[in-house]
Amino acid sequence: MLRRRGVGRLFVPILAGATLRERLIACLGALLGIGLTALVCLLLFGADSSLPMIVAPMGASAVLVFAVPASPLAQPWPVIGGNVMSTLIGVVIAKLVGEPVFAAALAVSLAIAAMSLTRSLHPPGGAAALTAVIGGQSVTSLGFAFPIPVALNAAVLVAMGIGFHKLARRQYPHLAIPTPTNTHLTADVPPQLRSGYQEADVDAALSELGETFDIDRGDLNRLVREVSLQAAIRTRGPLLCSDIMSRDVISVGKDVQATDARALLLRHNIRTLPVVDQAGRLAGVIGLRELALAHADIEQSMTQAAVASPHDKALALLPVLTDGRTHAVVIIDAGRNVLGLVTQTDLLAAMSGLPA
Repeated sequence: MLRRRGVGRLFVPILAGATLRERLIACLGALLGIGLTALVCLLLFGADSSLPMIVAPMGASAVLVFAVPASPLAQPWPVIGGNVMSTLIGVVIAKLVGEPVFAAALAVSLAIAAMSLTRSLHPPGGAAALTAVIGGQSVTSLGFAFPIPVALNAAVLVAMGIGFHKLARRQYPHLAIPTPTNTHLTADVPPQLRSGYQEADVDAALSELGETFDIDRGDLNRLVREVSLQAAIRTRGPLLCSDIMSRDVISVGKDVQATDARALLLRHNIRTLPVVDQAGRLAGVIGLRELALAHADIEQSMTQAAVASPHDKALALLPVLTDGRTHAVVIIDAGRNVLGLVTQTDLLAAMSGLPA
């Protein structure tokens, strides 16, 4: 049994968050990406062209684009800029330095420096520079024409990556979640940043560890905050939205006049009204802020509602209810029927009554 466990660990992905499904998607993406990139370039260059239809570093680029699309090293500018810039450096070094060993080492070294300075660090770029130096007569004879297939390969591969990830419902290019901001136009730090760890703590930790990690700084902040949230959920018990939600929800139809909706908010001393359609399904929400700009009916002024399921963990609503804009989360069923409402007050009262 122990031996099996030891062997089985060899097949556990080393990447955080990697699953079998994600790896299979990466394999399919690389299959389509490399195949179509080669086909497109073959059609453009022609079968008799001296230019290669695809260069070897694209295989490594495909691993990054399709297997770790969130990596800073896999983004479009590093893929295209890093490969092309490194290839140009390799071509120049091949022409200036006759000794192949020194030329190979110098080309890779300068490629890393150039990619670092231009924020286009891309590991396959080192292979591109090396290929330009030791790729043989067929490569060196191309001279400054060699970056042409590299540039086209990289551009087509990125285009394939964007299209494939869109179909697979994955984000590429990857955009990090922006840092919370104060939505009230005052000098105060956003409430999410007033307690717990600070961004300076992340910088201090990175400095203390003295290592470079393949993760965007914004994603690292988001990961640490999510870890803190999950720890709070675990330590404070399985409190669900259904345990704390208000069930007697005051809602309005889309054809209600703005003056009537405003009167309801003031009469019940609430900040948010769910707006439902004729079938009773949630269509949006409206509050005093939106009603201040509304002229007649509220349909044109309502905003998208923050929603959750009654079975969701209540503390998971913390990021939404502390964003400075959302005062309540509407609890709905699978048919978008309104079941309840969790307000900032509901969540705060529940947390104050829980054991530390």
